[in-house]
Amino acid sequence: MFVSVSGLAKSYDTGVVTPVLRGVDLQLDQGRIGVILGPSGSGKSTLMNVIGGLDRPDDGSVEVDGQRITDFNDAGLAEYRRDRVGFVFQFYNLVPNLTAGENIDVVSNISRQPLSTGEVLSAVGLSDKKHRFPRELSGGEQQRVAIARAIVKNPKLLLCDEPTGALDAEASRDVLALIQQVNADFGTTVLMITHNEAIADMAHSVFRMRSGDVVTATHNAQPIPAERIDW
Repeated sequence: MFVSVSGLAKSYDTGVVTPVLRGVDLQLDQGRIGVILGPSGSGKSTLMNVIGGLDRPDDGSVEVDGQRITDFNDAGLAEYRRDRVGFVFQFYNLVPNLTAGENIDVVSNISRQPLSTGEVLSAVGLSDKKHRFPRELSGGEQQRVAIARAIVKNPKLLLCDEPTGALDAEASRDVLALIQQVNADFGTTVLMITHNEAIADMAHSVFRMRSGDVVTATHNAQPIPAERIDW
């Protein structure tokens, strides 16, 4: 398995200890799209943050591409995030005073084996918007720039946290279709969290979370194109 999560547990202590992850198990094959579904508070974001090396668990393990990242020190996790993982969030987090191309270059310049900025802009259909500032782009276009910024480092794993949460139905389908295209064209393994059940139909694997655990894991033999998702 490309991503293997075993017995993952995490609690937060804010005066009262609150369990967030309760022994989560999850496995995703290389080159596949996985979707984690669940309501707010089910532990989806915490699980993704641990897989992405942004947070540490209290117990359990995470292996990505044969490496047990839960054994990494802080420097190892920083290198893992820099070289192996691309992040796409609900809010685009673009630098407002940089153009689309410059927002991508920021990541490209610190990556070991980046793709070219022109290549990723072409892949997301924004070659003609390279010199536009975020304020000059629609919400869907800004999310496309965010995806281009995530994939320019040529990551093996793309983590998407509610990537369509701020978009309307049409722009959402466009962004999800782009994620499928990235998966197909670059062989990138994708793990996406959402509360939208309809998105499950485009995934190879679907993990449903409730109360800090994965309660079901199912697989789609024939994921549908994102354009056919019934919003």
